[in-house]
Amino acid sequence: MSIPEPTDAPATSAPGQHHAGLRVIAVYEIIKTACLLLVALAAFHFYRQENFERLVHWLEHLSLADSNGLRWKLVEWLHQLGPGKFEAVGLVALGYAVLFGIEGVGLWLGKYWAEWFTVIATGSLIPLELYETLHLFGWLKLVTLLGNVAIVVYLVRIALQTRAVRRATRPHTS
Repeated sequence: MSIPEPTDAPATSAPGQHHAGLRVIAVYEIIKTACLLLVALAAFHFYRQENFERLVHWLEHLSLADSNGLRWKLVEWLHQLGPGKFEAVGLVALGYAVLFGIEGVGLWLGKYWAEWFTVIATGSLIPLELYETLHLFGWLKLVTLLGNVAIVVYLVRIALQTRAVRRATRPHTS
């Protein structure tokens, strides 16, 4: 009689349910990765002075009757920001894309370490999200905050269950 060795896949009383939950979170992380990669590419593109000036010129001459005030606020914000800040925006977006990509791929593959990696990474941002939500309320901010809290709680429960199952199946040494 052999005792099965523990794996990185989450083992619980309802593995299909947890497997599906991890897949949903993995897809969410991969979507965030793709969006941040697009932001990084755009930021690196607008880092060049001529591309930045083209964007501002395009916005200045865009005919938007209903959102004219918003357009000029955006133009003013871009002038204050300047092309030099786009490099920093691109690097930060790229860094977060790598982080979310690691989380997503690890969760998709059912890796135990990815559960805790995602808990730590997502949980570390919750205080900032809470501050932002309370300071400048927005429904999207609130939904994001609540979603990330739910992800952290879910993954902690799954990871702890997985750990308990692993302990129970570990061979006892005398």
